[in-house]
Amino acid sequence: MTRRRKIILLTTTISCVGLVLGAARARDVPKVATGFVADILCAETFVSGLDPRRTFTETTDAMPGTGLITWAMDYRIDRVRKDVTVTLFGIGRSHAVYRDGLGCTLEHGAAIADVEPPPDDRQPALLPEIAAPSVVPPQSEGLAAALERAFTEPAQPPYRRTRAVIVMKNGRIVAERYADGIGPETPLLGFSMTKSVISALTGILVRQGRLKLDGPAPVAAWRNPDDPRHAITVDHLLRHTAGLALGSSLQASLGSALEPVNRMKFLQDDMAAYAESMPLATAPGTAWNYHDGNTLILAHLIRNALGGNPTDVLRFARRELFAPLGMRHVTLQLDGAGTVEGSSEMLASARDWARFGQLYLNDGVAGGKRILPEGWVSYSASPTPHAWVGIGAGFWTNRGDSFGASYRIERGWPRDAFFAKGTIGQYTIVIPSERLVIVRLGRSPNWPPEVDGVFDLVRDVIAATHDKGKVAGVD
Repeated sequence: MTRRRKIILLTTTISCVGLVLGAARARDVPKVATGFVADILCAETFVSGLDPRRTFTETTDAMPGTGLITWAMDYRIDRVRKDVTVTLFGIGRSHAVYRDGLGCTLEHGAAIADVEPPPDDRQPALLPEIAAPSVVPPQSEGLAAALERAFTEPAQPPYRRTRAVIVMKNGRIVAERYADGIGPETPLLGFSMTKSVISALTGILVRQGRLKLDGPAPVAAWRNPDDPRHAITVDHLLRHTAGLALGSSLQASLGSALEPVNRMKFLQDDMAAYAESMPLATAPGTAWNYHDGNTLILAHLIRNALGGNPTDVLRFARRELFAPLGMRHVTLQLDGAGTVEGSSEMLASARDWARFGQLYLNDGVAGGKRILPEGWVSYSASPTPHAWVGIGAGFWTNRGDSFGASYRIERGWPRDAFFAKGTIGQYTIVIPSERLVIVRLGRSPNWPPEVDGVFDLVRDVIAATHDKGKVAGVD
């Protein structure tokens, strides 16, 4: 197909979308697409240190339908100014800016909130070291085979593109492997695994008495008791049952660019304010609908509970969560208003994600100190009614009788497993009955669900470590 015919096809596609869904929503598509790409390119170039060509190819290949427009995208990386600009034939332009200690933020014309990153106070870790500095080779033939299969590419697309796998048994790494150019200290985007971190920070504030799960969430826009949103609670936000009319964040595809939630993420400076302004689609607590707006509002509540200063939020997250766990390569990225973009914008090394999972395997305790409230881990993994994918309060879960839980159990996952999950192949899986934490990071399409190899990985790891007593000297 010639370039001219491609341009005609692209223009016709957007015009048809406009006829079906309205011109305003159709006009958002180029901006959403370029914003998504600019944000990831910026983060993985300047925070992760990866090749932007690799990032662009692996990410867009994992998004069904993006081939219709990615050929028309141009991106520019300015390594002096540390910013990224992505354009789509002039009908969409997005600009992401990197700031030391803060990662990347999309800039929409208004000034980005000035935030001072907190200094590293070198707080000692409470969680014991999980491995030696060097990469830990698989400690058994079974684990070696499990990791080899996890990194083996199919003969044809869709490709798996595994970037990192870590297996922890009884609090120690017993196997890890990385793709070329990635290592134990490389910060990698967790995408929606960030939601589980926001859940943990919410839990810490609940333990400290600064937030409450029940009762009206302290959102200024919902203060009026006559406002139907006044009934929304923190629990509703954690479980995605608040009922706000923002569409869905379940899909990672070109079609998802049409969802209102992505107008919030890629066209708004103050994402939480936009989410808080939306009307209800369903009464709070009556229906489940997974979208990023719920977690962005939680991030705003965390900021308000800590006095409103973004620097204090970053300091709190480090002092109360990351430092005690020994998570040393974390970047929490912000929106243009200075609120943590808690739906999908945390970068951390694979070992850091494993340490986060270990906190939940330890029932919220690190080094004898309670980090999360007593019962918070069980609450996080408890099933949400009507959540067909199997999801709890900030974590996905195999507990309950949802379709998703049953599907995973049929494919070898234990009933007690629960996990943080990010789009296109990010997992931190906690399996209490096996004393396992498994981290898998990559760039795999969400569909079909088997393409990322995580079902095989979990089965293989359990078979290699189950009832062994000791694995390479680990109790």
